[in-house]
This record gives sequence, structure tokens and C-alpha cells, in this order.
Amino acid sequence: MEVSGDRELVLAAVHRKGSALGHASEELRGDRQFVLAAVKRNGDALGYARQEQRGDRELVLAAVKRNGSALVHASEELRGDRGLVLAAVKQDGYALEHASEELRGDRELVLAAVKRNECALQHASEELCGDRELVLAAVSRNGYALEHGSEELRGDRELVLAAVKQNGYALGHASEELRGDRERCWHWLRPHYSQ
Repeated sequence: MEVSGDRELVLAAVHRKGSALGHASEELRGDRQFVLAAVKRNGDALGYARQEQRGDRELVLAAVKRNGSALVHASEELRGDRGLVLAAVKQDGYALEHASEELRGDRELVLAAVKRNECALQHASEELCGDRELVLAAVSRNGYALEHGSEELRGDRELVLAAVKQNGYALGHASEELRGDRERCWHWLRPHYSQ
């Protein structure tokens, strides 16, 4: 018997390291028990599963709870499953990148993603990139997230100030009008240069 087809040996390897599923035989990569054991250890092991298993909600949920970015391996249908995507972004906000277009416009879901990883804002719908509260939540954690706010919000003094307080270099993403206000810019940046 070939080692990659030895159930006991492969199961032991998968329990030790989920990505070992990639070295399993085609038959074992189609075995739900093996795939479940692998994704519970390493969510990205889902990428080694057969295509039909990437549409199995329980398997995908186990994978994204371990590693939110494993959502990239889910079926298109499951990338539109709100509960599953919410679990993914709560584990890794950047998993929003792999959500359906519709869910990237779901305010609650995007807010959960941004709270976990402020850079997730770049994958939000255009409409939500104009949501002041959501963008403020992102720039308060990482001023550079201002880059992904709407043009209007990049001209919002209070929001830009929050971004600049977090990171002075965020001013580079502010509107031209605010960047051209030398007196205000120096006032904002002075605390960063006096440290």
C-alpha cells in the first residue's frame, strides 16, 4: 500500500499538521473525516480537499473558524453565506476580500471585519467606504485606512484628524484641500514630531 493511501498514517499526519492533507491520496482527500480533521488543525487545508467538499458548510465553517482566510477555498455559494462569512471575518477581518459582493455591502459584517483588521475596509462596497462611522472605526486603529475612505470623507477634518493622530503619514491620503492647509497640517503633525 502506498503511504499516501494509508488511512491510519495519513490521519496521524493530518492531526499533527493539517496541511499534510495535501500529500494524501485522492481517495483520502475526498474522505470527509480526514478533511474535517485537517481543517480543524489548519483551515487552509481546505484548499487540498475535493471541490465538492468546499461546498460543505460544516467543513468550511470549521476551516474559517480556524483560519478566516480559508474562505478563499469555499464554494461561491458559501462565500455568500452570511453566518459563515461573519465567522470568517471575526477570525480574520481580511477574509472580507473573499466574501460575495453582496456581503461586502453588509454594514454589520463589514464593521466586524474592520474591527478585526482595519485594512479590510479596502474590500468593502463603495457605499460603505463612504460610511463615516465605519471609516472612523478603521482610521482610529490605522490612519492609513483613510486611503480607502470615500473622497468626501478624505475631506472631513474631524475624520482626517483621527487618522493623523493615529499615524501622521495618513495626511497623505487626505483631500488636496486639507493637505494644502499648512497651518492646520502643522498643528496636526506637531505632536508626532515632538516625540
